[in-house]
Amino acid sequence: MTMIRRSFLASLAAASLAVAAGPAFARQLSLGEVSSYLNQLQSASSGFTQINGDGSIQTGTMYIKRPGRIRFEYQGDRSMMIAGGGQVAVFDARSNAGPERYPLNQTPLNIILERNVDLGRAGMVTGHTSDGTKTTVTAQDPAHPDYGSIQMVFTSDPVELRQWIVTDNAGQKTTVVLNDLKPGAGISDSKFNIRSEMSKW
Repeated sequence: MTMIRRSFLASLAAASLAVAAGPAFARQLSLGEVSSYLNQLQSASSGFTQINGDGSIQTGTMYIKRPGRIRFEYQGDRSMMIAGGGQVAVFDARSNAGPERYPLNQTPLNIILERNVDLGRAGMVTGHTSDGTKTTVTAQDPAHPDYGSIQMVFTSDPVELRQWIVTDNAGQKTTVVLNDLKPGAGISDSKFNIRSEMSKW
């Protein structure tokens, strides 16, 4: 285990202890409250730490503009991931090829980027629990569970999305931990223009 990974995991443990030191029994959010929160989260920006399936760690800045748009800018190189126009494009600075592209509606992230998030739909939620400090909701596309799932973690009072774990159709897990989420941030539509970024690339 690398020193960076050990340091990050230690930071996560400290953050967990800090949360536990708060109210002993934070209430469990209902699916309606979670759906309403996501629908009201029209735009936001946040720093993030990403833990990939191979154990590697990346950091950067995330921008979200619902419906259908999200952007991850990775620190240290030009790599980024953009969703916009119904597509997802992954720009890998280590590759000489163009970005890898695929339909957004075939990824678990589409669940939180839909115009109308309704976690009450039959077959969508496969897990809904609380450990006394946070609420965890696991969701999938009920028509295509083979596309994978997203496990979202929220705190309450005020409601805030803190992290998610995406499990793709191959069973690979990617964890994204958000920090300093700023809702209502003014974000230009150009950040989600895949064709424009491809021309710059």
